[in-house]
Amino acid sequence: MLLMVWSILLGWGMALALNAAEKPNVIAQGTPVALGTVDYVPERYQTGLKLYLENCGSCHVALPPEVMPTDTWRTLLLEPEQHYGQQLKQISRPFIFIVWDYLRAFSRPLVQEEQTPFRLTQSPYFKALHPRVELPRTVNATSCVSCHQNARDYDYRTLTAEWEDSP
Repeated sequence: MLLMVWSILLGWGMALALNAAEKPNVIAQGTPVALGTVDYVPERYQTGLKLYLENCGSCHVALPPEVMPTDTWRTLLLEPEQHYGQQLKQISRPFIFIVWDYLRAFSRPLVQEEQTPFRLTQSPYFKALHPRVELPRTVNATSCVSCHQNARDYDYRTLTAEWEDSP
């Protein structure tokens, strides 16, 4: 019985991963968003988002997937023993497929000649989102809260008062 349940879960997870080739429809910024996210997350990806927030957001603020390229997320999911000097517990395979489905759909490809970034300051997308911001010398997922007061709730739209009217 256990083997049958495992096989069903594994098959379902693989089907989700293999059918995730298409990108979600891009919705305008004014559209209501799920869980305070940056962009609208279709129902198909809601479970992946939830698992991502539960697993990654339990130790640090969860970053929007588009900040890092797909290659970065793949490495982080497949090599949990290499997580910024920390040894993470292994996420079970069916859950990894569901999280991967979400991350792959909302992350971005590497730009031409870009090295796979593993730090926020190495990400061209992150730099493009913060063109006039003098970032601290060491930027990490925790420093996001200094400007994005609700980042712990996966809300990067709400800014602190000093940044609210910035260009």
